[in-house]
Amino acid sequence: MITEVYPKIFKNEIPLPKNPLKAINSYIIISENRNLIIDTGFNTAECQTELMRGLEELNIDLKKTDLLITHMHTDHSGLAPALKKHGVQAIYFSQTDGDLFNQTSKRDSFYQTLNQIFGFKSDNSLSFGKEFGTRLIEPLEFTPLLEGNEVVVGDYCFEVVDIPGHTPGHIGLYERKHKLFFCGDHILDEITPNITFWGFEQDILDTYLTSLNKVYEFEIDYLFTAHRKIIRDHQKRITELLDHHEERLKEILSILKDGKKTASEMAASMHWDVSHKKWEDFPHSQKWFASGEALSHLEHLVHIGLVDRKDKNGMLVYGLK
Repeated sequence: MITEVYPKIFKNEIPLPKNPLKAINSYIIISENRNLIIDTGFNTAECQTELMRGLEELNIDLKKTDLLITHMHTDHSGLAPALKKHGVQAIYFSQTDGDLFNQTSKRDSFYQTLNQIFGFKSDNSLSFGKEFGTRLIEPLEFTPLLEGNEVVVGDYCFEVVDIPGHTPGHIGLYERKHKLFFCGDHILDEITPNITFWGFEQDILDTYLTSLNKVYEFEIDYLFTAHRKIIRDHQKRITELLDHHEERLKEILSILKDGKKTASEMAASMHWDVSHKKWEDFPHSQKWFASGEALSHLEHLVHIGLVDRKDKNGMLVYGLK
């Protein structure tokens, strides 16, 4: 469904069937000489049909159109190869997430390692290519963007902003004059962005919180999110997200008073705002995301010295210091 949300800026709401996210907001910015699409939907027939329907409704010439991917998750990037085949010109990523998008084998290996860390059985491991609709045959050529680069579309001059956390190379677009910000999954209304584990060399939760505080200082009238509602008071929502993660950390410390736990055991003990009441009833994908979020918070507590991490046969166990 196409909606004009600001002059010459359109939201193309693309349904995500059988997915708790429900839909993704793909944005289309038009001008006489150049257009820009922001994010795409999964690489599925359903998503491609809806994406192309919106572009056709706006009479978009893909040969005069570029594509920007805010981050590598496949609900945002999955249809990039298809759009390229249909004529889209430049495809923009951050270097970090563009490389992650292309490195399918390395990504799958990392996910398999996480399944072991979580304590999941290998035969239940989550295959992102199969489950979320992307499997690259060949790498996608992209133009890397850096903090401060400009993307000009008609009267709009967008500044690239690094906002890592949800993924290591998440980027956003800020239009300073009009006070607009395209934030991908960095900030969402009604739901909270998943902050998962991305490796022991970084405290990804701290990285995310730093990025939230960075955007808090911006003057923004319209925060164009990738899911659910457009946000008009970004500082209020950022404060809510900061409070949410503080409560998560307190919850984990309280649970650890009863003894040491793996990431999946911690996730099973935490409260989740989902329809399934018992951990056993969670779909495996939701168990995986919940465990990843639990692990990012546990690792943050390790980094700040409140929690210890022990390796037991390749499985990590966490306890209070």
